[in-house]
Amino acid sequence: MNDLDREAIGKIIERVVVREGLELVHWEMAGPRSNFVLRIYIDKPGGVDHGDCERVSNQVGTLFDVEDLIEAHYTLEVSSPGIERGLYKPADYRRFAGERIRLRSSELVAGQRNFRGKLLGIEGDRVQLDADGVGRVEIPYEKIAKANIEFEF
Repeated sequence: MNDLDREAIGKIIERVVVREGLELVHWEMAGPRSNFVLRIYIDKPGGVDHGDCERVSNQVGTLFDVEDLIEAHYTLEVSSPGIERGLYKPADYRRFAGERIRLRSSELVAGQRNFRGKLLGIEGDRVQLDADGVGRVEIPYEKIAKANIEFEF
């Protein structure tokens, strides 16, 4: 897939999700280009249900077929982000301030790449974290490889 295809795919996904009154948390393609999985994560206040996922799946799949955007075989999955939802956008780091998270940076920060701790928020382009065993650290947003809410039992 080239960037133009990804852009068109993303626009269709976002259009459908917004039209359904839902939040597009994230979408991704995983696996080989000839037989990949397209995962769409959606949410709404109170959580999504099976019907929300089914409507988004049916509409997105139909539009992909009509637009003939994807020639390869693919599997479409639509689900909630789960209790350990990923943090993908700067707005997520504001919204979930105060929550415990796991974060992996692409470069060493304070001598490490993997952190757990309380998310303090984001200021400018720096995510602020009260990291276990380290204290307060600031991690450049563009250096975050992966971040998730950490569910506490």
